[in-house]
Amino acid sequence: MTKKQKKMLTRIIVSAILFILLQFIPFERIPGKVPVKFILYVVDFLIIGYDILKKAGKGIWNRQVFDENFLMAVATLGAFALEIYSEKGNLLAVNDCNEAVAVMLFYQIGEFFQAYAVGKSRKNITQLMDIRPDYANIEKDGKLEQVDPSEVQKGSIIVVQPGEKVPIDGIVIEGSSTLNTSALTGESLPREVGINDEIISGSINLSGLLKIQTSKEFGESTVSKILELVENASSRKSKSEEFISKFARIYTPAVVFSALALALLPPLVRLLFIRTSAEWSVWIYRALTFLVISCPCALVISIPLSFFAGLGGASKDGILIKGSNYLETLSKTKTIVFDKTGTLTKGIFEVTGVHHNIIEETKLIEMAAHAECASSHPISKSLQNAHGQEIDRSRVKDIEELSGFGITANVDGHKVAAGNLKLMEKLGIKAIDCHCPGTIIHIAIDGEYNGHVVISDVEKPTSKAAIQALKKAGIAKTVMLTGDARKVAEKVASDLGIDQVHSDLLPADKVEQVEKLLAEKGKNEVLAFVGDGINDAPVLSRADIGIAMGAMGSDAAIEAADVVLMDDDPLKIAKAIRISRKCIRIVYQNIWFALFVKFGCLILGALGIANMWLAIFADVGVMVLAVLNAIRALNTKKC
Repeated sequence: MTKKQKKMLTRIIVSAILFILLQFIPFERIPGKVPVKFILYVVDFLIIGYDILKKAGKGIWNRQVFDENFLMAVATLGAFALEIYSEKGNLLAVNDCNEAVAVMLFYQIGEFFQAYAVGKSRKNITQLMDIRPDYANIEKDGKLEQVDPSEVQKGSIIVVQPGEKVPIDGIVIEGSSTLNTSALTGESLPREVGINDEIISGSINLSGLLKIQTSKEFGESTVSKILELVENASSRKSKSEEFISKFARIYTPAVVFSALALALLPPLVRLLFIRTSAEWSVWIYRALTFLVISCPCALVISIPLSFFAGLGGASKDGILIKGSNYLETLSKTKTIVFDKTGTLTKGIFEVTGVHHNIIEETKLIEMAAHAECASSHPISKSLQNAHGQEIDRSRVKDIEELSGFGITANVDGHKVAAGNLKLMEKLGIKAIDCHCPGTIIHIAIDGEYNGHVVISDVEKPTSKAAIQALKKAGIAKTVMLTGDARKVAEKVASDLGIDQVHSDLLPADKVEQVEKLLAEKGKNEVLAFVGDGINDAPVLSRADIGIAMGAMGSDAAIEAADVVLMDDDPLKIAKAIRISRKCIRIVYQNIWFALFVKFGCLILGALGIANMWLAIFADVGVMVLAVLNAIRALNTKKC
């Protein structure tokens, strides 16, 4: 609870105690002509409502009259005036001003609950902001020196000690540790890292000391990007929020003039045309009740709070949504288009098979890995990783790279050739073709065919479950777009259960395919595209909603996307959609509930059926219920 909230709570308690005491003090026994009872009611009223009167006064001075502060000030001061009027201006005869004080007291209780709820939802955003690093450790002359992260250049060596935040993205060059990435990804399990592992800023080092070579400057690092996204999220308003803002600007002056008409017209009609008593106090009381009922707090407060809570709850789970407008759009998603590499697959090539090998499988991979030791190509790296041991370059001589074919080298005195079918044909060696999807590396030793290795991109372990979860969430169509060969693309699509697949696509072809899908979808349906690479940025921008993989995705993709998944887990897409739909349900529940109660009570107030106490429920009660409903959007565990 903040200092301001504690002060407000103290005022509420003091005012409530005084209000209760005023009901039991026997004022009729107090002698003298001083209106003690009235003075105590005024004191109680000022304790609880002085800030509302002050805000109303400022609004009038600044020509911004029609807000909830003005409505409450007019209604409560009017209630005081009516009590005095009913006793012919005799302050000694004033019975009580319960309604005036009670309206202000309950209104402030409602405001307190609203402020507390906003603080609770803001806490998730604040916790996320805690990932902002205060310093970076640079080693100079054998000592650690703390510097501002923004001063650290790309390629610098920084030291992260146990318990410290990783300030800048980089690669571990010394040490091993476990990292807490929950603030970034929502994943509670620690992540193990060692030498050559990529590490993202905002993580917390839990155990060992790490030396990291920075791969980005602070302004371009993951933590900076996240904070920028979160800080800008609330500035992008949804259609529902824009509607409520416009509604309040029209609604508030309309009800003020309606209340004025209710106070003046019926008495004048009675006086001038019916020739009966005007009953000014009756109609002014109804007008004041009308004003209290009409206060649009429930709508003005609970709708933005619902979206704010939804954004906060999503960010807690490692799903960054760049604004409430995107949260609202995401809830209408019916078609999801995926990139393949790095999105549904790991984007890491691995050896997935060895076929028709004459020598032992491990020996074949060892010979191929040594032949490819001078290449930095991902295929070469995957062979070296499959070998799993340090490459002894002294065993390798006469390396020759044949562009578009492969590599030949002398390994342990044996002539090794590793490459595609064209290389085997070029060398006059009869190879056996492979029907498995992936990249095929044919290997010959001393002019004799020794088998081939299948290298392919591995599907993410959650990809299949992600597609199933999306279909369960009501997604009508799933599509995969990839630049890979048709055989590879169809195998992945079949494994995962994707409805449509388009292969052999260039970046421009992906945009063209998305354009076709956009033309086919329904009027109120939304198409989302999920990608991670630089070449996905144009498609992410063109889709109704762009979803980027944030941990390993390119800066361009993250910049172009509307939603960023911090742990690259496709299973989070379905969760993001469920969170958005829950939030929108809450928004519409609050809108219809508030409008139904408000207009019902306004009619009852105008007819004289509703008194000031019912007005308090229509205003404060509805607001508290709407706010409590809104903060349900924070709970995303069951989404």
